[in-house]
Amino acid sequence: MKTTGYAALRCDAPLAPFDFERRELRPNDVAMEVLYCGICHTDLHQVRNDWGWSQYPMVPGHEIVGRVTAVGGDVTRYKVGDHVAVGCMVDSCGHCDQCRKGEEQLCREGNTQTYNDKDRITGERTYGGYSKHLVVREEFVLRVPKGLDLSKAAPLVCAGITTYSPLRTWNVGPGSRVGVIGLGGLGHMAVKLAAAMGADVTVMSRTKDKEADALALGADRLLVSTDAAAMARAASTFDLIIDTVPVKHDINPYMPLLDVDGTLVLVGQVGPLAEPSTVPLLLGRRRIAGSPIGGIAETQEMLNFCAKKGVLPDVEMIRMDQINEAFDRLDRSDVRYRFVIDMASLSAPQAVAA
Repeated sequence: MKTTGYAALRCDAPLAPFDFERRELRPNDVAMEVLYCGICHTDLHQVRNDWGWSQYPMVPGHEIVGRVTAVGGDVTRYKVGDHVAVGCMVDSCGHCDQCRKGEEQLCREGNTQTYNDKDRITGERTYGGYSKHLVVREEFVLRVPKGLDLSKAAPLVCAGITTYSPLRTWNVGPGSRVGVIGLGGLGHMAVKLAAAMGADVTVMSRTKDKEADALALGADRLLVSTDAAAMARAASTFDLIIDTVPVKHDINPYMPLLDVDGTLVLVGQVGPLAEPSTVPLLLGRRRIAGSPIGGIAETQEMLNFCAKKGVLPDVEMIRMDQINEAFDRLDRSDVRYRFVIDMASLSAPQAVAA
């Protein structure tokens, strides 16, 4: 299938138009026209090779909403015209213990990422959602529930599930005391989801600048992390803290805020942190944990929950040709709170060929 998108051709170059071939449908494949694609901070890291494993050319994008255009002969779950979504992974081994219990994101053989990865069957490069079309194994396609605004739903399958999964893992519900560090793409979804689950929610920020935004998103209060007296008063008052900061930072100031058996979950930073002290861990039986995305079943559960509760990200819509400006703004944290590309703005196949 011939299609077009925008690709990074090297780490120090702007994204540019890129024509390429999608694979022909296998019996268990779904083909879709991409309608909207969210921009994740991971896209920026990958394009710039911040983690050292990027391959070029790279078509980013793993927050994808579209319309089914064709299905393979063995597909039973979807039909042409259905509105569907695809998140951060498009395949896994399917037979390990994690896959069998619906935790494909923790596949023992490694799940296949939506982009910057290799197809499990052919070894071909996977290309993501900054493109007109996508071909995905049926089991990794999600149904967009009726009632969800298609133009805003795309970030749910990354930012949404990344924050929903730890909330579910640590059994957040009415009466839970949840803290959220950072109020960006991930943080604002953590606030909305925790509030929708009935939790008491506190946003933690270095200044009071985001207080009005935090309250508008559903938080009960904002805690200024640079205010020593306020931090001391908040000691031992949280069951769960979700840390969404996507760069190296110091988590030590937050550990005393956890109650006994409380957990600080890292969902933002991929890589080193400032050295943590074990003192609050040992004295309070507190924990530091990490959490990736959720499995396919949990992601579908999250979409259904968001449709039921009316939870959607706050988004700014852009055209495909504004992608490089959007990356620059994302690098400056100049977005509230997620960019979404309207893929109708992407023109027919043009200059750069695979």
